[in-house]
Amino acid sequence: MEHTKLLLAIPMALLVSAGAYAQAPPAVAMKDAAKKAAVAPAARVWVPTKTAGGQPDIQGIWTNPTITPFERPVALGNKATLTEEEVKEMERKAAANSGDRAPKPGDPGSYNRAWGDAGTKVVSTRATSLVVEPANGRVPVKAAAEARRNYDLAHVADSYEHMSVWDRCITRGVPAGMFPAGYNNAYQILQTPGYVTILYEMIHETRVIPTDNSPHLPSNIRLWNGDSRGHWEGNTLVVDITNYNDKGWIATSGATQRIKGIHISEKLHVVERFTRTDADTLLYEVTIDDPETYERPWKVSIPLSRDPEYMIYEYACQEGNMAVGNILRGGRAHDK
Repeated sequence: MEHTKLLLAIPMALLVSAGAYAQAPPAVAMKDAAKKAAVAPAARVWVPTKTAGGQPDIQGIWTNPTITPFERPVALGNKATLTEEEVKEMERKAAANSGDRAPKPGDPGSYNRAWGDAGTKVVSTRATSLVVEPANGRVPVKAAAEARRNYDLAHVADSYEHMSVWDRCITRGVPAGMFPAGYNNAYQILQTPGYVTILYEMIHETRVIPTDNSPHLPSNIRLWNGDSRGHWEGNTLVVDITNYNDKGWIATSGATQRIKGIHISEKLHVVERFTRTDADTLLYEVTIDDPETYERPWKVSIPLSRDPEYMIYEYACQEGNMAVGNILRGGRAHDK
């Protein structure tokens, strides 16, 4: 009987102890809560910052080198994103071919590796291509535009007019200047009251975008990079671009050969969206509509990364560009 009383007393004692713990003084409970918080700290929520003028702050130096293809490979069909395993494999191959690796014995390497900066990472969205619309991730180029591009390529040594405006150091264009290339993939954004300014590392262009709700220029004024007019929609800078001339190209070394030399027309209409999604990411989205050149509008999406340590140096393009003259001299020698 005494043993039975002892056995019953043990669980009763445990219950009393648990009850006493549950009703511990507030100071004890607070200490316990603090310990738990230290083990599992709450996730910080990023709050968009503002400039002194009250605009959403998108300033800084941003870069976008990536191994994600501009257009989606045909074999992937409508597959929009990569798996984590596919990303790891792509990045492993890119790292193996990076200019940072030592050349094999007897391999002098390539001079391009000295200044190339095409990246070794897939975009953070894991997208299979930078083109996100149409659903197949491919630019809907009209046959006539492709035929004109092919003619230019076949006659590039005949005249500078068949060379891209990028090769001629005129401009990379808008929006092509925001597309990743083989190097110089940096952009410095500055904000002042009524304006957003973008300094492009490639060709060292500066683009000033009014954000004061002013109207577009008269339709008879046509510009290489169009007329940009911006406004804010919440935390997003929306830029509407019209008034293009028909001399520019949408050219980028990151694109497939199929769209490297596609001309634009005066009907080109571009809408850009710049949205800072966290402290170190600026999402750039652009919709391109040119009924003379494309079957339908198409869209590109590229996350840019903040890099405050990046140094932008002057890109002296024409001063050191011997290619145009050499190509034309080679063409004349071929004619002879």
